[in-house]
Amino acid sequence: MKVLPRRRRAALINSVLGVVVLAGVGGAYAAVHDDGSKSTGSGTARVATVTKGTVQATVSGSGSLASPSDAGLNFTTGGTLTSVDVKPGDKVKKGQVLARVDATDAKATLQQDDASLTAAEANLTKAEAGELPASTGSSGSSGRGGTEVSTPTPSPTPTVDPAQLAQAQAEVTQAQNAVDAAQRAVDGTTLKAPVSGTVASVAADRGDTVSGTGGNAAGSGSGSGGGSSTSGSSSSSSGGSLSGFIVLTNPSGMQVTADFSEADSLKVKAGQAASVTLNAESGTVLDAKVLSVSSLPVSSSGSGSGSGSSGSAVQYAATLLITSDTSNLRTGLSASIQVTTGSASDALSVPTAAVTGTGANRSVLVVNADGSTTRTAVTVGIEGDSTDQITGGLTEGQRVQIPTVASAGNNGFPSGAFPGGFGGGTGRFGGAAGGAAGGFRGAGGGRG
Repeated sequence: MKVLPRRRRAALINSVLGVVVLAGVGGAYAAVHDDGSKSTGSGTARVATVTKGTVQATVSGSGSLASPSDAGLNFTTGGTLTSVDVKPGDKVKKGQVLARVDATDAKATLQQDDASLTAAEANLTKAEAGELPASTGSSGSSGRGGTEVSTPTPSPTPTVDPAQLAQAQAEVTQAQNAVDAAQRAVDGTTLKAPVSGTVASVAADRGDTVSGTGGNAAGSGSGSGGGSSTSGSSSSSSGGSLSGFIVLTNPSGMQVTADFSEADSLKVKAGQAASVTLNAESGTVLDAKVLSVSSLPVSSSGSGSGSGSSGSAVQYAATLLITSDTSNLRTGLSASIQVTTGSASDALSVPTAAVTGTGANRSVLVVNADGSTTRTAVTVGIEGDSTDQITGGLTEGQRVQIPTVASAGNNGFPSGAFPGGFGGGTGRFGGAAGGAAGGFRGAGGGRG
């Protein structure tokens, strides 16, 4: 038997392997360029039927419950507590007395200011009658040798001095303002409920000293808080916590302020319907409607709702009114919110994944009776969460193909392998062509 030289034998082997590789490449190319109407690399393509139903589009946000009727109350006039008439858990009515501080000093000031006002009013009466003494007197002198001789002044006719009248009127106004302030100080020693609600907290007891918001505090102590009106009412900021000597909560008119990503916030409009799911009670879903959308951004870290990106995200807040029963709700409960931004009933629809293209250039693959597919232009109405409304191009009962999307990192090829690539057998055809081609350039090292 004649033995071929080593070089000729190697060349022959490589030629055979080359044929195998080319056959594998041809098969790979044919598989990648199949029309997809019958199968894909991962199995039979999915097919959906054009049906009629409701198409709904929503955006999601998160926030917490708050009631505009909640109030943090403080005394206008500070002092020593003489009575505290409520405790946490008590239900109170609007106008009900909640607590009092010692009013002795405030009443004494009011009495003095009342006396000053009475005197100022009496002075004004005289000025109006021209009975006030003149501010300057007139005298004459005559005689010889410089000797002064008094000239009798006749009894004057009462006349009104405009300057005296203006001054008297100003004094009355000033005295009246002092009385009004003193009366507010006396009233401010009694704390009343500005709204009906439930007492959530009481920060001090009888005998303690509390400060007031009117600037005449008798000393700082527990129960001091931010500015409030005479009634002591202080509404909370959206989603914020309340503070005050007494805090009242009221679930009536409960609202929720939710943050939405900047893209989603552009879809949210006043009047849209929404659903609110309490995070602590996933089975509790409340109806709500959008009241307003803030035009000022709220910066937050982490991924924004629906943005899919991490890091710092700009969000916008929307305020929603809960229209379901709120009697058992509590301020501060966290919630997830879904706002319905678009809805169409009795609409032709297909799965969102079946539609390709953007804007006016949308199309689907219609599956024909013989299994082949036809690219068909369609008009899309509402882009729903899982289905798209089709307003033109399809009829009910037609079938459309849902394209198989290659996984990320595959460079558009099934399993990430270039159809004609050589090498280590990790690709779709590595078991045959790739493995055989491993020895093309030597002892099985292969080309990657």
